[in-house]
This record gives sequence, C-alpha cells and structure tokens, in this order.
Amino acid sequence: MSGFVEKPEPIQVPGLVHLHTGKVRELYQNEAGDLVMVASDRMSAYDWVLPTEIPDKGRVLTQLSLWWFDQLRDLAPNHVIGTDLPEGAPADWAGRTLVCKSLRMVPVECVARGYLTGSGLLEYDESRTVCGLALPEGLVDGSELPAPIFTPATKAEVGEHDENVSYEEVARQVGAETAAQLRQETLAVYSRARDIARERGIILADTKFEFGFDGDTLVLADEVLTPDSSRFWPADQWEPGRAQPSYDKQYVRDWLTSAESGWDRRSEQPPPALPERVVEATRAKYVEAYERLTGLRWAS
Repeated sequence: MSGFVEKPEPIQVPGLVHLHTGKVRELYQNEAGDLVMVASDRMSAYDWVLPTEIPDKGRVLTQLSLWWFDQLRDLAPNHVIGTDLPEGAPADWAGRTLVCKSLRMVPVECVARGYLTGSGLLEYDESRTVCGLALPEGLVDGSELPAPIFTPATKAEVGEHDENVSYEEVARQVGAETAAQLRQETLAVYSRARDIARERGIILADTKFEFGFDGDTLVLADEVLTPDSSRFWPADQWEPGRAQPSYDKQYVRDWLTSAESGWDRRSEQPPPALPERVVEATRAKYVEAYERLTGLRWAS
C-alpha cells in the first residue's frame, strides 16, 4: 500500500480545467490549450506523499528549473511559455506556476548517471551492470563512472516504483529513432549540467528528464535538475565507498527509517508527520542547493 497519506482537493480556478494531481504538481489546462503546472510544497518518500509539507519547496523547484532551462536553452528547447499567473489564481501560486506547451509526452523517464549509487548500485552489485550496460569491476557506492550512461526507466503512477529498463526495451516501446534521440539529448544535457554544477562545487551524480514532442521537435519538459529529480553532492565531501551527503530528501528518508519515527516502511501503515526540525533542515537543503547552483540569494 502506498500513495497519498491525505490526497488534496485541487483548487478550482475559472478558465482552468484540472487534469491531474501528481506527487508534487497540480496540472491544469487553460482555454488556449496550454498546460498550467503548479508546484506544491508536498514531499514524497518511499512511494508515499507525506502528510507534512516543506515550506517554499514548490517555489524552489520552479525557480531552479527556470534557471536551468535558461542555461540549457541553446542545447535543448523547453516547454515553458511563461510564468504569469492565470486570472483568478490564488496569490500563493506566484513563483510556483509555469504555463507550458502541451506536448506529446514520451512515456520514459530519461535517467543519466555519472556516478554509481541508488538502484544502479544494487544492480551493479548483483551483475556488474546497470540497465544491462556492463561496467568495470571494483566500483563502489559513489564511484565516478568511466563515462555518463543512459539508464531509462518506465514512468510509474503515484504510489508505484519507476522500473529500470534496458535501452532495447525503450526502442521497442517508442521506436529506434526516438530512443536514439532520447539517449543523445539526455547525455548531452546531463554533461552540460554536470560541468556547470562542478564549477559551483557540486557533483551531479545522476538526474532524470522528461521529454515530449512539439510537432517533430523533441522538447525538454516538466522540472529539470532540481533536488527532487537529481542527486546533488557537495564535491568537497565526496568519498567513494559510502553514502554521500546530498542536497535532496535524504534527510527525510533517514528520519522515516529511524527508530524515532516508529514507522516500518514494509508495513501497510502510512508514514507519520515529520517533526519541525526535519522540515526546517530539509527546507534548508533545498534552499542551499538553489543558492549554490544559481549564485543567487533565495528570497522567500
């Protein structure tokens, strides 16, 4: 059992049709047929959307995505049309709303890995492969890979796991030409972002992208290169052979699996509310990631 501990009721706005409630985002369509994405402050972990929100999280995700879209503009077109609030929208939507092109989305999570950790490490320890790609012997948690790799996954519904798949399976699902485009774009965008992050003292260990087609053009969509979709590690603390400190929800995961929380993730019970100190520390991690990457001071 998993999903929303408390599924929110979407806000109704005149002129907007609510399409979907995701783990973090609410998706609407306006009268022009454009998509309106609103990033909430919801936090998900272990396939649950938690009952406790992280203040400013949705704005950090939105503003950081916009910054990255600008850095990548010459490399990959994106889906953003504007950031103006729809008429009649709540004031709280400011800073967390994107008006976007309606794309024909490709049903693949496009994951790029430059370092070995997470589900990739689990597969490597069993077979010395990640998504069927052979890797050298002797790698450990946090090892840098000889070159970045494309390790796609299927997109899952709320409460379900994304599942790693082979490149061949992606080609079977979406066609060889589209699969080749996805791999090329994913690795190109990852490599650009990795270099930008490295200049700022941050390792981009891995990240996932979503793409869609605007006519025949492959377009970068959804959020990009945020702590929700990426593993960012402080470069000065990188030490292969152990779990790395990170700018993401790991603080939340660690508390949920601690004795203090009293929660058994293998049970069917929903996770408990987060204590205030965990909320504050998690918010600080998201803000620090934004400030270190962009060089801008966060103004909530």
